[in-house]
Amino acid sequence: MSLDISTLFLVGTLICALLGVMLHHFGRQEKIPALNWWGNAYLLGAITVALWTVLGPVFGETVILALTSAGFIACGMMWNAARVFHGLKPNWPGLFIGAFVWLATVVSLPPEHGALRMTIGAAIVAAYAGLTAAQLSAERRKSLQRRWPTALVPLLHGAVLMLPMVLADLWPTPNSGSAGNVWVMLFAVELVLYAIGTVFVIFMLVSERAVSMHKAAASLDPLTGILNRRGFSEACARMIEREAEAGRPVSALIFDIDHFKSVNDRFGHPAGDEVLKLFAAIVSNSLRISDLCGRIGGEEFAALLPCPIDEAVTAAERVREAFQNCGVEVDDAPVATTVSIGVAGGPAGVVLDVLLAAADTALYQAKRGGRNRVVATVEQPVSLEESRRRAAQSREQHVVVRGGEVGQAVA
Repeated sequence: MSLDISTLFLVGTLICALLGVMLHHFGRQEKIPALNWWGNAYLLGAITVALWTVLGPVFGETVILALTSAGFIACGMMWNAARVFHGLKPNWPGLFIGAFVWLATVVSLPPEHGALRMTIGAAIVAAYAGLTAAQLSAERRKSLQRRWPTALVPLLHGAVLMLPMVLADLWPTPNSGSAGNVWVMLFAVELVLYAIGTVFVIFMLVSERAVSMHKAAASLDPLTGILNRRGFSEACARMIEREAEAGRPVSALIFDIDHFKSVNDRFGHPAGDEVLKLFAAIVSNSLRISDLCGRIGGEEFAALLPCPIDEAVTAAERVREAFQNCGVEVDDAPVATTVSIGVAGGPAGVVLDVLLAAADTALYQAKRGGRNRVVATVEQPVSLEESRRRAAQSREQHVVVRGGEVGQAVA
């Protein structure tokens, strides 16, 4: 079965134009600038091939050279689209360097060096394909299993372009015209497959990023921007597992802003929200980059530190002092900002709920002891049930002094 080369190029042109329009549509709908770059690249490539097919035989070599330069710009746009997708600025010199190299090649090499011209042109496209592959595979958050197609598709495109040039140089054949037609036909087929495969890779990347963004949004507290209870629990589980493999202990901190209800009652909930955001920022800035912090309740926050309990107490004191001295004012009225903190340390592989329950017991002791202080547990409960039982007994034994009736407070 024989395939007509012009028909193949026509099909490839129509497919590229259709894919370009589709990418533009989704780019505008989802507000993703990289999709607009990819769409422009497809449309420019389709227009270039169409004009090259229609106007080339009529106007001759000059028009063909100009249209070929536009094709190299389309290749540069594919590379820049990958850069924009990863948050980088477009490389404007790199966008046009391929076209300039091609024009310089045409000016410096006479027409009888047509084979060398084709080799240089193919090398330019292959270089852009390599840059695109490197940029698409540079996303470190993806696993290798999900990353390899993003590099394979453009690399195969560059290899198909360069392979006939290399083979022609290594094993020249007397019937080169027939072999050239075969390679042109294969390239036309590959061009269609490359266009479709690249769009598949693009939508795979966009879909994965969207899923990642939604997952991250579900794990963050919308008010403070730090982890919510779910995100904090998942991140802590990973940290405990990692530290357990190395045999290192972890420590938990639980923070409770003192008299927070009075802030809402006196100044309103907007002022209370600002205090919460301020405290979250203080906790994040006072802890190390390796520490985890999250909002697990209304005015209750927690942190998990990969360190012994004595280092965790030092970090807790740093947070307490920073929050006490932040000097918040609402309507020119000072707001007392203090926090009570409970600290608990656990061995490698400790259960998170057990550690948080122990820190919660220490937090109650800090609040009963006068607030605005850090209390660390002396002894680690062996189970969550035991920790809850001790916390319940501690609350029952605490009797508030009322109406002259004196009770006993257990520290």
